[in-house]
Amino acid sequence: MPPDRKPLLLRGARQTGKSSAVRHLGRQFKHFIEINFEEGQEINTYFDSSLSPQKICEKLALFYKTPIIPGETLLFFDEIQSCQPALIKLRFFYEKYAELHVIAAGSLLEFALEEIPSFGIGRIRSFFMYPFAFDEFLTAMHSEELTDAVRIASPEKPLDEPIHQLLLDYFKTFLITGGMPEAVSHYARKQDLLSAEIVLNDLITVLKTDFAKYRKKIPLLLLNEIFEAVMRQTEGKFVYERASPGTSALAAKQALDLLIMAGLVYPVTHTAANGIPLGAERNSKFRRIIPCDTGIFLQILGLRAEILPIDDFSAVNRGALAEIFVGQELIKSASCFKQHELFCWQRSANPGSPHGNAQIDFIIQKGSNIIPIEVKAGTQGGMQSLRLFMKEKHIKKGIRTSMENFGNIDDIDIYPLYAIGNLIKNN
Repeated sequence: MPPDRKPLLLRGARQTGKSSAVRHLGRQFKHFIEINFEEGQEINTYFDSSLSPQKICEKLALFYKTPIIPGETLLFFDEIQSCQPALIKLRFFYEKYAELHVIAAGSLLEFALEEIPSFGIGRIRSFFMYPFAFDEFLTAMHSEELTDAVRIASPEKPLDEPIHQLLLDYFKTFLITGGMPEAVSHYARKQDLLSAEIVLNDLITVLKTDFAKYRKKIPLLLLNEIFEAVMRQTEGKFVYERASPGTSALAAKQALDLLIMAGLVYPVTHTAANGIPLGAERNSKFRRIIPCDTGIFLQILGLRAEILPIDDFSAVNRGALAEIFVGQELIKSASCFKQHELFCWQRSANPGSPHGNAQIDFIIQKGSNIIPIEVKAGTQGGMQSLRLFMKEKHIKKGIRTSMENFGNIDDIDIYPLYAIGNLIKNN
């Protein structure tokens, strides 16, 4: 009986290391074939026909002069969005050739999938990739011992203060480099933030150049405007009218939705949070939008030089940087086999109401429990909204994340910003 192996489809924003990761994995196989559908147009015709996966592989083996043997060969379809027949054909590798290891990846893949409504349901396994998380940055810096220290630390077992301070230094550097693999690689090799900055500028140029590929759906100028607006509107509800004055809210929303599909920005959606699942009471009319990478965010706004000397991010775009980082870490720490949604809670006071405005930056589900997370940019600040939410929703445990070491204050656990992923990973 053949193994129950599904083709693996790598999904995520451009430049997040999908192709490099597969090539690295390919070293574990006796044979490796990489097919780039943007470069090898002549082989696209193999997938237009009614050939079985086995017959397709026979032709590919001849073309690339490399044997395709189940268990010994890794077959990699890169930029598969450029060959829709190959994308559709993926499901048949599970149905008729499950013993072969097959991985596919592509940039702007979500747009191609949108055009295939019933694409491979139950026959293809998606794997979502993101820029590096903070612990992966530490690994790139050959500081795995710090990664291990963070992983086993907790509010009941805080880190030694010198270790905490060392991690804060790494954390500030990571905010500037961001998690895009090429930027991290350059910094890890050269220990030079200017080198990483040059890479980030190149990446931003590439990402914006990609906007031209969306042009048939949304005007290029509008996409640029909305992308830049996300960088400026990282706190509070995203307001379409402010993002692109003179543009209809519908057109601005369509542009934003494309950026979300491309993995360049993430929505943080309001939920009433009266029970689980959190998405059951979402209100999509209230969404914060955060960028996918702190390095790109700081580079576009020209704020990177303000990070290293400070211990309080409230001066950096009014503290939005800390919230952006936390949202990104929550996504990166979740399961890689499904897209993770971010939720928040917001209450605006009605005129004459005895209740003031209140907001919870992030809300997660841990088992059957709802966990509210309040983000602080420094080491100071009250927790009125957090305590109000906990009382109103009958929540027994809340989380404060800041520049502080691990600890707790009554029923509120304190996590350092750099360790917020522990909440998900230790779930």
